[in-house]
Amino acid sequence: MIEGGTVMNEYLKHERSVVETNHMLTINNRKTIDVHGVKDVDSFDHEEFLLETNMGYLIIRGHGLQLKNLDVKEGKVSIEGKVYELSYIDEAQQEVAKGFFSKLFK
Repeated sequence: MIEGGTVMNEYLKHERSVVETNHMLTINNRKTIDVHGVKDVDSFDHEEFLLETNMGYLIIRGHGLQLKNLDVKEGKVSIEGKVYELSYIDEAQQEVAKGFFSKLFK
């Protein structure tokens, strides 16, 4: 029985790591966007979201953007509004973006 429990624990660890490493975007008619693999929501307003994902920082720009759902445990974010642009920031640009957004939202 202990061996089976160990196998189950290893399976659960694997499943958690899969959830943590998967990154996926789903956009429906440019009106809703679901993002999986989100580590943190750094900042957001009605025109721009800055999300830290497990694939780097993601900027979502649009009009009338609203946070509809945030599941921190699963790393999922749902946003509604008119989506105009999605862009990833490479590592060299991350500190610049974080500094810029932190100054805006103080």
